[in-house]
Amino acid sequence: MNTRETPSEDDAVICSAKGCRAPAVWVLAWNNPKIHTPERRKTWLACEEHREHLSQFLGVRGFLKDVVTLEEWSAAER
Repeated sequence: MNTRETPSEDDAVICSAKGCRAPAVWVLAWNNPKIHTPERRKTWLACEEHREHLSQFLGVRGFLKDVVTLEEWSAAER
C-alpha cells in the first residue's frame, strides 16, 4: 500500500489554495492523526504566494508533517 499520495503526471500541478490557478512549487505533506495512520501522508500543493498560509492552516491543527519543493518530492517518489 502506498502511504504517500502524489499527483500523477497527467494531473495539472497547480496550487491547492481556493481559487488559485498558479503553478505549484511546494508540497505540504500532512495527516490527520484522528483518521490516518501515522505513516500516511496526504499532500497539498502550494505556489510561492500561498505556501505560508496553507502551512499555517495545517500547522495550527497539528497536521503539517513536512514542506518540500515539488522537485524534491517528485525525486523522492522515483
